Amino acid sequence: MDKKWKVIALWVLPITIVVLITWQILGSATNNQVNQTTTSTASRNAPVAKISYGRFLDYVKDGRVTSVDIYEGGRNAIVESVDPEIDNRVQRLRVDLPGLAPELVSSLKEEGISFDIHPPKTAPAGVGILGNLLFPIILIGGLILLSRRSNSMPGGPGQAMQFGKTKARFAMEAETGVKFDDVAGVNEAKQDLEEVVTFLKQPERFTSVGAQIPRGVLLVGPPGTGKTLLAKAIAGEAGVPFFSLSGSEFVEMFVGVGASRVRDLFKRAKENSPCLIFIDEIDAVGRQRGAGIGGGNDEREQTLNQLLTEMDGFEGNSGIIIIAATNRPDVLDSALMRPGRFDRQVTVDAPDISGRLSILKVHSRNKKLEKDLTLESIARRTPGFTGADLANLLNEAAILTARRRKNHIGLSEIDDAVDRIIAGMEGTPLVDGRSKRLIAYHEVGHALIGSLVKDHDPVQKVTVIPRGQAQGLTWFSPDDDQTLISRAQLKARIMGALGGRAAEDIIFGREEVTTGAGGDVQMVASMARQMVTRFGMSSLGPVSLEGDSQEVFVGRSLMNTSDISDEISKQIDEQVRSIVKKCYEETLELVSKNRSAMDKLVEILIEKETMDGEEFCKILSNFTDIPAKERFIPVLPDPEK
Repeated sequence: MDKKWKVIALWVLPITIVVLITWQILGSATNNQVNQTTTSTASRNAPVAKISYGRFLDYVKDGRVTSVDIYEGGRNAIVESVDPEIDNRVQRLRVDLPGLAPELVSSLKEEGISFDIHPPKTAPAGVGILGNLLFPIILIGGLILLSRRSNSMPGGPGQAMQFGKTKARFAMEAETGVKFDDVAGVNEAKQDLEEVVTFLKQPERFTSVGAQIPRGVLLVGPPGTGKTLLAKAIAGEAGVPFFSLSGSEFVEMFVGVGASRVRDLFKRAKENSPCLIFIDEIDAVGRQRGAGIGGGNDEREQTLNQLLTEMDGFEGNSGIIIIAATNRPDVLDSALMRPGRFDRQVTVDAPDISGRLSILKVHSRNKKLEKDLTLESIARRTPGFTGADLANLLNEAAILTARRRKNHIGLSEIDDAVDRIIAGMEGTPLVDGRSKRLIAYHEVGHALIGSLVKDHDPVQKVTVIPRGQAQGLTWFSPDDDQTLISRAQLKARIMGALGGRAAEDIIFGREEVTTGAGGDVQMVASMARQMVTRFGMSSLGPVSLEGDSQEVFVGRSLMNTSDISDEISKQIDEQVRSIVKKCYEETLELVSKNRSAMDKLVEILIEKETMDGEEFCKILSNFTDIPAKERFIPVLPDPEK
């Protein structure tokens, strides 16, 4: 309704201005007509001729003038004169006077000529003043209305002095709709943050024993693990004033705006203490100082300095708890990470199988699952998935279910959703027989080596259906809690990656190998180099030979040189080449020994286009012995407890 009245006012304003201008023009013309009409009406008859002022004076001296009527303040007059040439008949003449001169009046009195002065008929003085001032008043009022309307818009001219104000969203009791019960898979982080909420609600539990709540909590973890969701849960549980903003909202194109916004944020927070401040992606403003190429006096560093002062400065900020989230803790300034500012760092990592099960229970509340599909099976099939990945998995499975016109989500939809998330959307199966056969041999080579090498992860699925940028794919299922990797496992993974190229080499010959193994070769080179330079798994000994390979960050490490000599670099290259060569020779030997099994598996794969790991190993076991692989099977908690 308010917008409607503003629109009406904007239309009425120009219409009113046009009407006033027209009224003034017509009014002036009407006054002229009235004056002329009055002059004519005052005369008994219209003047028959016009004489000059000099001749009029001569007529006065000669006694020919009988009466004079003066109009318009002495500008013109109507004269009655006697003309002796026409038998002394009276004529009415018009004269333009230079003004109501005193000598003219004296002359008329001396000659005994009757004269009358008619004052001009004008409007009252107040009406004239009002008419003159009405247009400027309306114009100024319209400009004020327009300026106020533009001030309410983002970036309006009236907001020129508002740049220094904080853009934080403020809520006395944030209704995010998220509670701690909605956050799963991060029990350790929940416990730390529940203490923050308890302190805000019941501070006497901690102060009675001399405990102080941390002033700042930094949530650290990869993307999608639930850092922002935890902040929403805190806001929903705390019941205290809550400020939320992103780190990039401090930054502006004007100098000093970021520091001003920090001051305004903490000023508002102190007025509403105790309260919470959540800063998402704090690495946008909290990056390490002194790393700039052109010096340290830039806008971002000034903003960070002000933030450091407000968090733990001379005045303090009692009653304000700051929660920040980032996935780049390595680039944060050390002064920001010290106790007194961010006292506690909470790691929110990818969940284990129990955490994934808890997350799946939360996200499957509104999903219809088939009776034979259990959340435990989904949790076992998704190692390394974050909370966001699991939510996306169930959503993609639900979309596939609706597309296939089914009522419940089944195992096939879950498998297809996992494949889509990992490898991309499924493409059109190949029709060309030669290309399809070559891809089949390549993928079977990967799966064959992965099955026959004891320390390699078991095969989960082999397919020749394109997905994403890949023409065919082979999935392996790693252990759930595989945090430490042995040298034998790294060597097995190198051999598994080289299995496709080895199959092409044995089957089609060295001259017919394709570019399909390009990604595999890059991965092999990276793993072999890390074995030599980072993990000390070569003949060079357990020595870290990795130079300063950190990313160039705003000029940091731009001019640093490597501490490794040319001789050592040469030895590193030789060791990498030796590891890869030895693994490739062993891979070629395995492929050559199992040529018949490979041919059989390729024929079946071309026909079916997709094979799961159990079927693959069952067929392979008819030709050779498959070594038993040691697998860690995690024990899930009893759902009834």
